[in-house]
Amino acid sequence: MKILANSLRLIWRIWFYVWMLIVIILLFPFLFITTLKESWYAYFFKVARVWGIANLIGMGFIPKIEAQQKIEKGKSYMLTANHTSMMDIMMMLYISKNPFVFVGKKELAKLPIFGYFYKRTCILVDRNSAQSRKAVFDECQRRLNRGTSICIFPEGGVPDDETILLAPFKDGAFRLAITHQIPIVPITFIDNKEAFPYIFFKGRPGILRAYIHSFISTKNLDLNDKTNLKEQVYHKILSKIK
Repeated sequence: MKILANSLRLIWRIWFYVWMLIVIILLFPFLFITTLKESWYAYFFKVARVWGIANLIGMGFIPKIEAQQKIEKGKSYMLTANHTSMMDIMMMLYISKNPFVFVGKKELAKLPIFGYFYKRTCILVDRNSAQSRKAVFDECQRRLNRGTSICIFPEGGVPDDETILLAPFKDGAFRLAITHQIPIVPITFIDNKEAFPYIFFKGRPGILRAYIHSFISTKNLDLNDKTNLKEQVYHKILSKIK
């Protein structure tokens, strides 16, 4: 039975990459055209949402969102969530209809086809380079000035130790939110780690729950409030992790 279960998981995992590429290829003309100009990013984002939702459905996942507060159309936010799975990207695209830009690791730009669009539309960071981190901060400021929201997974990566529920947060998301006086949206992905972990022979289709906590205002805060703000968001997200 274990061999059968592992074989089915292997097929399911391979299907994820195959399906992801199929959807990208089908949407390629729309994705390509909408990346030709930065001013067309809102259109790209709509196509990207179709890609993300199609991936969730194709893998047998059913998103279930509970929200203490709703994201308002046309407003800029700092979206923050725990990071445990590749499904985090798809779920974030499902949650927000407002265009946002991911800040993510540069290694994903090496993936076939996906990497092409990833490096053209996301803000890439080399976490081992102080110069790269500074450039990311500047680029985030530029995007926020254009009215686009930002999505950062503040752990700075996926925790290696499975026993760690939530790794310590980095400062970047909170510095940016304070600097631009935009609300922080804490989001907990409850099932993503169990449903689609980075461990290859684990996971299962089913419901993916996400909890959108009440937003945290940064109005009238300054950088001296950064640590307290970071702790507030950390404890909100942690409170729903099981």
